[in-house]
Amino acid sequence: MNVTIAHQLAHNPAHFASHLNPEAWAQANRLLLRKAIAEYAHELIVEPEQLRPARAGFSLYQLFSDDGTARYQFEAQRLALRHWHIKPETIRKQVNGADRPLDALQFIIECRQRLGIREDLLPIYLDEISSTLFGSAFKRMKADAPSSAQLADATDFQTIEVAMTEGHPGFVANNGRLGFTAADYRAYAPEAGSEIRLIWLAVHKDHAAFSSISTLSYEQLLAEELGHATVDGFVREVAALGVDPADYHFMPAHPWQWFNKLSIAFAGYVAQRKIICLAYSQDHYIAQQSIRTFFNTSDRSKRYVKTSLSILNMGFMRGLSPYYMSGTPAINEFIKELVTGDAFLRANGFTILQEVASIGFRNHHYEAAIPVDTPYKKMFSALWRENPLPLLQPGERLMTMAALLHVDKDGHALLPELIRRSGLGTVAWLQRYLAAYLTPLLHCFYKYELTFMPHGENLILVLDQHVPVRAIMKDIAEECAILDIGAKAWLPERVQRLAVAVPDHFKLLGIFIDVFDGVLRHINQVLVDNACCSEEDFWRAVADCVSDYQDAHPELEEKFAHHDMFVPEFLHSCLNRLQLGNNVQMVNLSDPASSLKMAGNLVNPIAGFRRRAAARIEPIEESLA
Repeated sequence: MNVTIAHQLAHNPAHFASHLNPEAWAQANRLLLRKAIAEYAHELIVEPEQLRPARAGFSLYQLFSDDGTARYQFEAQRLALRHWHIKPETIRKQVNGADRPLDALQFIIECRQRLGIREDLLPIYLDEISSTLFGSAFKRMKADAPSSAQLADATDFQTIEVAMTEGHPGFVANNGRLGFTAADYRAYAPEAGSEIRLIWLAVHKDHAAFSSISTLSYEQLLAEELGHATVDGFVREVAALGVDPADYHFMPAHPWQWFNKLSIAFAGYVAQRKIICLAYSQDHYIAQQSIRTFFNTSDRSKRYVKTSLSILNMGFMRGLSPYYMSGTPAINEFIKELVTGDAFLRANGFTILQEVASIGFRNHHYEAAIPVDTPYKKMFSALWRENPLPLLQPGERLMTMAALLHVDKDGHALLPELIRRSGLGTVAWLQRYLAAYLTPLLHCFYKYELTFMPHGENLILVLDQHVPVRAIMKDIAEECAILDIGAKAWLPERVQRLAVAVPDHFKLLGIFIDVFDGVLRHINQVLVDNACCSEEDFWRAVADCVSDYQDAHPELEEKFAHHDMFVPEFLHSCLNRLQLGNNVQMVNLSDPASSLKMAGNLVNPIAGFRRRAAARIEPIEESLA
């Protein structure tokens, strides 16, 4: 925690809630209520009733509470993929005919039966909603928040990273961060923009294992990240305690994790000097959108650091598994070799940021007590990830793909600003973006059955003259997979967990849900709302991207037919239904497909733009119901 925050904590406790005022709170509730109605309706959890046909594209709808006493009215436009574009300023709540203030927490309680959340989980979900509102109010009260016009011209990657306001576009409770205090929020939340220093620890090799890619040694990593003088100082400090430094690894931890978890839950290991707290890092870092990943602001050539952080956020405790850490560098090295060895991906410019090294510490007490997967086994790990800045050519800059959905506190969207400055028409800009983003994902799937988790925060765009020229994927080991369990037969031993068994009719959901529904659905709204292009033009551009890729790869024709991107409909796998079903751990990570929650089918928005006649193949036996 930096000096300014520590001073405020000691002398001005009200400072940490100073952004909570009636105006900011009312706006935060209105915006979150807009999102809740839109995303719950998208997933068929609630079903608004139309009262008036469309005027200028927007119809009037109403939605009642479970008991029928509260009525919400609003104007909305129905877009592709069952997307609800709601005008927030039109939302009105009435009880017994009298207007009432908008309250997102009250809306959750009023619709709890349809939400289907368990009684024991409802308070946790309400906490997450409250925290999301807390953060939303803070973001909208930031006096120095740059406008979308300013962000469009920003050359510093971290300026854009800190300025993001929305978080995940699909999850309603998307900034829970349960475990943080109000002071922690100012110290560690990405949007707070506070610089922090990590805490370095010495960890005994009886419990801690280091892994790295084949070209990086432990000694080289420490020399590059810490410097020889700091390493030598740590060695002397450990030796002064009467233990052998050769028996230890040095690793970083999040300050919150040390004070709240490691020093207490791992107290026995600290007492026995299996864990030795050394010092704060000399370098300063800033949290990224993923909250537990840090960019080095003291030396911008150094690697990212990602640490365990045992706060509850969007359906998971944000730990890092020491078991996964042991295979993380090997998996990254394998994927990097595959990507760089593929001539098409290389020409496209697509690449990944390797997680080049990791350390995981195993707590044998929790392992002995709890045989199943649990966050208690994931409290103490760290990894190092490549820095994207060295990948830039002169004139290029970086931007998180989440920025394409960014709307500033005055309601102005960033994406139209980028398009205007590029000098290209909207469709031409989209073609360049889709070639950088969608095309390599299609290739990885069809050629290798390789999928990533390509949402906005996981992807970095490289821009030249405000135009995307290529994409960089990150968060590799935890969230990529080869959708063929038979691949275990030829994968290297430390990489075999990549191979997963997925029903054949689920495989394309990695494109349909993660890309179409998770990203492009929201980009479509931004462009339509700002009169940049029509919805038809948008989805035709997406279809053309798919067709162009398929035309260029006739050798994959059988796979294109078997996994048809132009099917009339596809299964709707839902995010909020997952979180509402279990907001403590919403997915069984050992078998993710078993956790999916469906809400019927979505109409494929590119089906009507098929360029070629559909090939005939044998039907898939599994039911799509």
